[in-house]
Amino acid sequence: MVKEFSFDIVIVGAGPAGSSAAYSAAKNGAKVALLEKEDVVAQTVRTSGVTWIDAIKEFSIPDDCYNPIKNYAFCSPNNEVKISSSESMAAVLDVRKTYRWLADEAQKQGAQMFLNTSVTDIVKDSDGKILGVIATSGKEEIKFNSKIVIDASGFQSVVAKSLGLVSQWKRFGAGAEYEAVVENVDSETWWLMVGQEYSPAGYAWIFPLGKNTVRIGVGVGKPESNIDPTERLKEIIEKRLGPIKSLGKITPIEFHYGLIPNDGLSRKTVYDNLILAGDSAGQANPLVLEGIRYAIRFGRVAGEVASKAISANDTSEKALAPYEEIWKKAILAKINSASKVQSRWIGLSDEEWDKELDIIRELSVAEFLDFIKAEFGLASIIKLATHHPKIAVRQLFNMVKGVTKRS
Repeated sequence: MVKEFSFDIVIVGAGPAGSSAAYSAAKNGAKVALLEKEDVVAQTVRTSGVTWIDAIKEFSIPDDCYNPIKNYAFCSPNNEVKISSSESMAAVLDVRKTYRWLADEAQKQGAQMFLNTSVTDIVKDSDGKILGVIATSGKEEIKFNSKIVIDASGFQSVVAKSLGLVSQWKRFGAGAEYEAVVENVDSETWWLMVGQEYSPAGYAWIFPLGKNTVRIGVGVGKPESNIDPTERLKEIIEKRLGPIKSLGKITPIEFHYGLIPNDGLSRKTVYDNLILAGDSAGQANPLVLEGIRYAIRFGRVAGEVASKAISANDTSEKALAPYEEIWKKAILAKINSASKVQSRWIGLSDEEWDKELDIIRELSVAEFLDFIKAEFGLASIIKLATHHPKIAVRQLFNMVKGVTKRS
């Protein structure tokens, strides 16, 4: 016999988008089910956890969930630059601890968690209207009736794909990473390593987690390169390339692998009774392929909009449309601009990367971080082009000015 539950909102995926949506929806009085396919939240880590201190403060993430970063170092085959700030402006999250904290916050508001629960089918009426999901937990089948479904299942977009609303992402980043204990590390400095030997369509990184623990990884853009990031990661560690050689003895303690969409904000994210959030919606910054802050911010918006629709007894696409309007206004133009820069970066040779670092060297901390964070406001672009007279800098920012102006 199939077990059956009824909720106002069913959220698929207890990552940062799903837990954040569950938090705000439950806080606003909705009856919420949060479904997670793994045995515990964040059992598998798929991201390096880079984010920004302003986002940490915005979401009140606890101090023990992240390592603050003050120094931002880049290296190319024959160049190196470090930009430093007096205060920490970036952070490396303890991903597992952060995601579990977000899930706990949702449950404190009354969201009901279902672990080891994988969605296998969608419940629809004769007109195709979404009425919930079918899931399995162990050998048990469960029917979750709901008025709204939020697809926060990440890169796989389980619900939207099952409904035939989306296809697989065409462009994405594949990242492989070791969390490791090392002999020597500056816990306040991250490294981004660029050039063909590190990644032909991406970059490598060293992100410190505090004490003597770091994450060493490689990201590769697909389909631009067929390089396996796991094999490339092993190679650069064996060769002790660039700043890796200064780490001393490296003892891996955990391996992470993940995929992140890089198709820009190309998907429709609201339908009757359905919202897409986080990686399911493609909400990721293409420059450094990070999206946790977007997942939390717009997950919360998704939950709030969904709960208001429940209260109004109207779960139509029109009632859910404010969610898409809010995220588009906030980041659409910025992500489109960042995608243009990222497309240019992918094609750079080692020699061109060496020159690119000379450009980066001229930027202030605030300018550099706005750029990396994809904060492409028209005013900031004009200011950068004015303050940095090098023709290369003007060309770089003129590329994105047109997109931002049209927003």
